[in-house]
Amino acid sequence: MHDVTSKPKQPKIRPTGQMSVREAGKKGGNAVRDRYGSAFYKEIGRKGGKVTRERHGASFFESIGQKGGQVVKEKYGSNFYEEIGHKGGQKVKKLIAAAKKTGTGETKKRGR
Repeated sequence: MHDVTSKPKQPKIRPTGQMSVREAGKKGGNAVRDRYGSAFYKEIGRKGGKVTRERHGASFFESIGQKGGQVVKEKYGSNFYEEIGHKGGQKVKKLIAAAKKTGTGETKKRGR
């Protein structure tokens, strides 16, 4: 989330007075976020995913997911998935226990 108390960094200006493409993109992205909010990105991502599915089919996402998974496996090793799965499971376990303790969890029967 954007910290409104800190002063935003000014892009580095080149001696010619021009920004790099990366700096200009970051500046533009920050301006869009500030103007429309972070939910805007969620909405355009959803729309883009829908159009991609219509053009390439659901199997396209499976294919790119497998490619990405293979790259992660090569970079971090096969035990990486086990480690992050365990961490995620522990987090879920804590959340469920906290919800049961406060009585706000889905496990509590409603109206009975």
